[in-house]
Amino acid sequence: MAGETDLTQLLKTMQPVLREGEYVFCTLPDATQCPPHLDPVGYFKEDEGLTLMLPKSQADTAGLPYTAVFALITLTVHSSLEAVGFMAAIATHLASHGISVNPVSAFYHDHLFVPTKDAERAMALLQSLTDSACSQSPA
Repeated sequence: MAGETDLTQLLKTMQPVLREGEYVFCTLPDATQCPPHLDPVGYFKEDEGLTLMLPKSQADTAGLPYTAVFALITLTVHSSLEAVGFMAAIATHLASHGISVNPVSAFYHDHLFVPTKDAERAMALLQSLTDSACSQSPA
């Protein structure tokens, strides 16, 4: 099944879910793979090292430093990796209300890391974006 590409449809059906827990970004310099005792929700290999996105509790247990703590929101609509403007619309809407967002796109869904203090407000703003998309276009 192909993911959705229509921006209006994506905004109308994004169905954000606030996942339990707190998440952090950590880096392991010169690492080529994730240590087996860690179970990140995602990672990315950069020239400077391996960036891990993992539960805060795992980082604390492993003694890994981090600079900020995030909530994780999953947009449950099956979005296409080729959809145009979806993340831009979301990031712009949250930014206009002073909320930073670190988006991660995976095969089926998009995921938003927002500061924990802003999680509930971000959820409300995402709902307002959905409501706006629903009211501006035919069903």
